[in-house]
Amino acid sequence: MFETPRLILRPMRAEDVDDLLAVFGDPRVMASFDAEPFDRARMERWVRRNLDHQVRYGYGLFTLVLKANGLVIGDCGLERMDEGDVVQAELGYDLRADCWNQGLATEAAAAVRDYAYGTLRLPRLISLIRVGNLPSRRVAEKIGMRLEVEVQRYGHRYWVLALARDDAERVHV
Repeated sequence: MFETPRLILRPMRAEDVDDLLAVFGDPRVMASFDAEPFDRARMERWVRRNLDHQVRYGYGLFTLVLKANGLVIGDCGLERMDEGDVVQAELGYDLRADCWNQGLATEAAAAVRDYAYGTLRLPRLISLIRVGNLPSRRVAEKIGMRLEVEVQRYGHRYWVLALARDDAERVHV
């Protein structure tokens, strides 16, 4: 667990399902993924998958909690990505729609970037962002990531933004 000026980032827990359903059950949030809102059963599976990832790899998603009122507003963290022989970590973030445009995603993403490089000593991070999701792309760029390539995955186009640890030392949010 760690903190930023406005957030507490703590490991995700099984009991976060209902709070996270306020994020992933919102059609405005899910429009970013071109997906239907989650129901409770799907949210439970998603949380379980992330908890299993945490145990298996030693890192995963953090639940984001506003310091001011204790409200869970989303998640931010790392997911291991295996692409053939290449293993890398993806930095991702999801916030409640009523928390957009306040700099909270950037604050959380910068903290997770610093954790990935400082504590975990990961060599490189990527973010996969659905083509057209400019707000998410801006968050990644604000923390130093740069567009590397556009790819097709699961029938959708994604921007791949990346940042190496050596380059991150020159970036401050």
